[in-house]
Amino acid sequence: MSGRHRTAPAWIWRAFFFVAVAGLARAASSSPALPPLAQVGKPDAAEIARILEQFRHAGFFGYFELELHRLPRRGAETVYRGRLWGGRNDQGAAMRIELTDEAGATHRFLLHQGAQPAIWRERDGSAVPVDVAASFAPLLPGLEITAFDLQMPYLYWPDVTVESVVRMRGRPAYAFVFRPPAEFAAAHRELTAVRAYFDAQFSAPTQTELIGGDKVLKTIALLDLKKLGERYIPKAFDLRNELTHDKTRFVVIGAALDAEFAADVFAPASLGTTVQPPAGVVAFEP
Repeated sequence: MSGRHRTAPAWIWRAFFFVAVAGLARAASSSPALPPLAQVGKPDAAEIARILEQFRHAGFFGYFELELHRLPRRGAETVYRGRLWGGRNDQGAAMRIELTDEAGATHRFLLHQGAQPAIWRERDGSAVPVDVAASFAPLLPGLEITAFDLQMPYLYWPDVTVESVVRMRGRPAYAFVFRPPAEFAAAHRELTAVRAYFDAQFSAPTQTELIGGDKVLKTIALLDLKKLGERYIPKAFDLRNELTHDKTRFVVIGAALDAEFAADVFAPASLGTTVQPPAGVVAFEP
């Protein structure tokens, strides 16, 4: 791959954080009493398809500096620093991630999203493909964030329904349920469905749950937004293991939304090389 890619000024994270999310609190405080859930109704098949197609073509675009806070139910908090480049290549949306562990070692990952997701991890300067079966493994030991959480392959699963209309954070929301195809289900028997709650007015997911049988295995929820220029980006969200009650808090501490990246930033062959942060990174106050 060659040439340069300009990051799109569109939605930041396709499953959780959109400019529209920032309007939820404003709309809730400025609008009259919300309609009863019975008046909201479920979206029809065409609307479901439109919402899903919208998210499939969005992505995590820009450069982000991160802190991952490991928050075990018992024990001390540990903070890991990281960086994330988000953009597109010939295959679609992609992310390059670098995380620094407690010993100071840097771990690099490349995630290609879409209907045929792929994962690479840097080993001794080379990109090593990671089996999709390992997409549920933590990016670093002890963390609750995985490649599956970032790639969100369930957006491409054909078996999707709107289960119900519920109240989420005081607002009507559609409960979308995604069920895995047979091949995926056979490889990951622990995961039987993914439920995502979409705000009925803004079509913006406010919470996502990974489900195994009749139990919620993991909950991913937005905590805070940050306004950068005229756009809102996620500042913090939690990934909570509902079985152990351990969680990881993903905190954005700096960003550059309109950066330009060389196309090979998202190529496996370049994963072992060092990529410098773009100019214009805006650091956030704690």
